[in-house]
Amino acid sequence: MPCRFSQLAPEHLIDIHGNPIYGQFDGMVEELNIRDFHYYNNMGRAVNPLSKYLHFKQFQFVSVHTPHFILSAAMSDIRYWGTGFVYLYDIHRNTLVEASWLKSPLFGYHFSHSPKHGESHIGTGAKQLAIAINDGVWQLKLECLKLKADLVLTQPSLSLPVALCTPTGYNGWTYTQKHNGLKPTGKLIINGESQPLSQALASYDFSAGFMRRESSWRWASINTRLNDDVIGLNLAAGVNETGSTENVLWVNGEKHLLPSIHFDFDRHIKRESWHLVSQKGDINLTFTPRSHRSEKRNLGWLQSNSKQFIGDFNGLITDSKGRKYHLNNVLGITEDHFSKW
Repeated sequence: MPCRFSQLAPEHLIDIHGNPIYGQFDGMVEELNIRDFHYYNNMGRAVNPLSKYLHFKQFQFVSVHTPHFILSAAMSDIRYWGTGFVYLYDIHRNTLVEASWLKSPLFGYHFSHSPKHGESHIGTGAKQLAIAINDGVWQLKLECLKLKADLVLTQPSLSLPVALCTPTGYNGWTYTQKHNGLKPTGKLIINGESQPLSQALASYDFSAGFMRRESSWRWASINTRLNDDVIGLNLAAGVNETGSTENVLWVNGEKHLLPSIHFDFDRHIKRESWHLVSQKGDINLTFTPRSHRSEKRNLGWLQSNSKQFIGDFNGLITDSKGRKYHLNNVLGITEDHFSKW
């Protein structure tokens, strides 16, 4: 079972001795202060400044679910370049359109290293993506694919994100902050039509750190209404698994830490159903893909192979108080990702 105890979020993630503060946090870290991190190689020698700069990676992701569309937008800074993508999935037509960015580190994108404030952006003009964070509240601004978005993601009263830092590999660490079941407000215009947001839900993901040279993860995310409850779910395997996990269920904003999860699927069969199950069976879900977005880049010394699926979840989730939630064809997202950086 996961640790049920959290600590107050520190203002700075790196302590006065140059070490990251590990564990689950109640709240958001103000600054990652990566300059203060004492980074050593596998033989215990201090890493030079250039290598330290290049080894830091960062991602930001926003997903918005309406009764008719799923909109997802992401940016990543892997230091050698900046990337971004947007896709729009039409639920009723089962169609997906997408746009992407690949920018030089010298121009074309900018990232804030704070999970609580700052602005990140990629692209310009009629094809641009920006994410602003103001005291922990996320704002998505987007223009591309015949859509425009200017949305604020509002969390339920007293609701907290999952925020944690765990060791990664021999000498690295990863900070992850995610929140599902958020309420988007503002404007979303698709093909010239303003979209109603009264039933829309959203989520965000901020992940950063000194990750493994070869990193991989499996991930699942849900934003839905179940009877009279707003349900948000985040499940992952592959990165944050030392001492605690990022697996969380939100029920009307209340956060429930969940146990470790196993993702069982055949990545070589695109339409293959996934099985997501915990050791004691308090999470037991199947996921059947409808559509997917994939991206591969192979430069030898830099590689990425990412597939993000949209599909239906069925099965059972049990929260930390023993209450059970049955999912019946609930639309959500999964991802199977590999990177060599």
